[in-house]
Amino acid sequence: MSPDVPAAPSSHTIHRALGEFHLVVTEEQVQQIQQYTALLLKWNEAVNLTAIRDPLEILYRHFCESMFAASVVALDSGRLADVGSGGGFPGLPLQILHPKLEVFLIESNVKKATFLAEVVRDLGLTGARVLVSRYEELGEELTPLDIVCCRAVGEFALFLNWAASARVNAQKVLLWVGGRDVEEIQRVSGWEWREPVQIPQSLRRFLLVGTRTTEMRPEQ
Repeated sequence: MSPDVPAAPSSHTIHRALGEFHLVVTEEQVQQIQQYTALLLKWNEAVNLTAIRDPLEILYRHFCESMFAASVVALDSGRLADVGSGGGFPGLPLQILHPKLEVFLIESNVKKATFLAEVVRDLGLTGARVLVSRYEELGEELTPLDIVCCRAVGEFALFLNWAASARVNAQKVLLWVGGRDVEEIQRVSGWEWREPVQIPQSLRRFLLVGTRTTEMRPEQ
């Protein structure tokens, strides 16, 4: 690692930060977060995995905000697909937090997918699998899915229609969105939305949970 690459946050800092999000982790999970952060900082020198370079901000914006979902939705087990995983957020932090959760990391960029595979191997995350593909091209490989999540989706209607389609048949969607996107998302048919949950330490970022409505009969 380059001497200019900063170190991962200390165990005390990680516990304190996650505590602000009402999350409790073991020392083994803290070590996995540190290991993951070190890999992210190293790879980020060559592959643009995140625009955030500060380890403390990475801890809050990527790890804490990803894991916060577990306090809003039951994620201790089941099957979850992380669409457009990029640097592995939110899928890998959720797998660290809940090892029994089966996670599919969907990433079309080969270099980013290679990084994800390295993290999965290095951290020994047996419940995580990397799929190098555009999400629109996937279906049967994923089913049955309990939850589809995303932090970086742009075309909300396209994504939500895919998640509700017969070949994917996701029961819930979990989205990290800005406040200006909430109304647009809630207008997409086929989903019943819970009240947005504001993400701690943020002003205009929310967690949005949708449940597929039973009356919808997808054609795809």
